[in-house]
Amino acid sequence: MTTDQPAPHKPRVAIVFGGRSSEHAVSCATAAGVMRAIDRDAYDVIPIGISRDGHWVLSDGDPQLLELTADRTPEVAPDGAGVVVPLATTDRTLTTLEPQEIPRSLGEVDVVFPLLHGPFGEDGTIQGMFEMADIRYVGSGVFASAAGMDKHYMKVLFAGAGLPVGPYAVITDSQWQRDKAAAMDAVGALDYPVFVKPARAGSSMGISKVSTPEALEGAIEMAREHDRKVIVEQGIVGREIECAVLQGRRTDGPRVSHVGEIEVTADGGHEFYDFEAKYLDDGAVLSCPANVPDTVSAEVQRLAGAAFEALGCEGLARVDCFYTDTGEVIINEINTMPGFTPHSMYPQMWEATGLPYPQLIDELIQLALTRPVGLR
Repeated sequence: MTTDQPAPHKPRVAIVFGGRSSEHAVSCATAAGVMRAIDRDAYDVIPIGISRDGHWVLSDGDPQLLELTADRTPEVAPDGAGVVVPLATTDRTLTTLEPQEIPRSLGEVDVVFPLLHGPFGEDGTIQGMFEMADIRYVGSGVFASAAGMDKHYMKVLFAGAGLPVGPYAVITDSQWQRDKAAAMDAVGALDYPVFVKPARAGSSMGISKVSTPEALEGAIEMAREHDRKVIVEQGIVGREIECAVLQGRRTDGPRVSHVGEIEVTADGGHEFYDFEAKYLDDGAVLSCPANVPDTVSAEVQRLAGAAFEALGCEGLARVDCFYTDTGEVIINEINTMPGFTPHSMYPQMWEATGLPYPQLIDELIQLALTRPVGLR
């Protein structure tokens, strides 16, 4: 006689993508990569898109429709079946709402994989919502996400931890509104060229390389289209070296990948690693391991792990450094939800280190499932 055994529980993973930021399309492309690679035998997947106006909708999860190409910009349409996320700590059940239809339960969710880049997703806002509902999620918590999103406070925290950062100036909205000339005077201590950036945006959105003071005001205005707070960084002569960081298990410290180097190709027509070079053409290539001395590689890895811990990050992060012509290593920034398509730097560096893309996805979900909810 045989006894039927119940099927083992498959964790239910809600993959959330899109969002209200200017990186909406990049988030869709990231979701396409993850949904292609995630192990469907191990996980029950619920794809949820957030439209640009903030509607949460149930997606069919077709990766082909979410790919970002030179000919197509993916978009989450707001007219699908609406998804309601519970905020009570006693309920993890997702519900769909459609006009003139009875609400339908999607069942409980074990963990959320928020593949959101930029404000209203990578900046601690959605993490706070999950915390209130006691829902586990992949990646850093509220504070680390918020600090990692704001390039100003990120640098303040790094400097406070004794980590090297480059010269910069910050122009707030109130400073710009009161006196533009005085706000621009703060940049006078920096050497040109400078890079003008929205303080809380990513994927190289709104960034300009400025070689003369005469071009500064226009660059600031362009950055302000993405964020009213602007950071101006002194250009650093050197090579851009990256390192991927993965949270350690239990009491282990953060794990770091081989270091990689992004090189903007001479024939790509890009002055720096801009949006088009990242996502739309072959304007840049990644070398991993980077061709740098072992001592430099070790220092980048050390700084990447230290930066991860200085912000209290969890899950994953990518740390970008400069290796200068004088032999210094300087931290540029940390990304708490880096680009995560199979062709993005973060997965490629782990691939080169021996952790393939599908296993990386599994590792991040398992880390999220084992960490406690609430204060930790």
